[in-house]
Amino acid sequence: MPQLQSALAHYAILTAMLAPALLMAATASLLTSANARLARVVDRLRALMVSWEFDAPDATERQDQINRHRRRAHLVLRACQLLYGALGAFVGTSLGLAVDAFTGFRLGVIPTALAVLGVLFLLLASIVMGSEVSLSVSSFDLEMEQEMQRKRK
Repeated sequence: MPQLQSALAHYAILTAMLAPALLMAATASLLTSANARLARVVDRLRALMVSWEFDAPDATERQDQINRHRRRAHLVLRACQLLYGALGAFVGTSLGLAVDAFTGFRLGVIPTALAVLGVLFLLLASIVMGSEVSLSVSSFDLEMEQEMQRKRK
């Protein structure tokens, strides 16, 4: 009977460690998406920089576009930093649960606090990415409007 209880305790610990692992997978997926967005923003910035050098008549519009895309890049960077923080917190949670079990549950609220910190980082990253998406759409709308005005002339 003691062996069964010991085995059940180990399975309970492993089961508890799965929740942070699932959050790690979700965070990694969001990081992949955020990094792809960052790459697209950087590519767009590079294209704007080239066109800014050669299209002098609308240099002011190009400068505004460059500034908007720089803000976007900084927002995506901030989201990535928060997502990496979340990933670290979830890894810490999983390790904390294992260490806590091996040390006779002496860590107290540390694993739970790490999990809460990771979720807060995810929330903040979502808010920042939402801001970046809004800026992206408003920038696109403005660029389309400027292009339509050029075509009308």
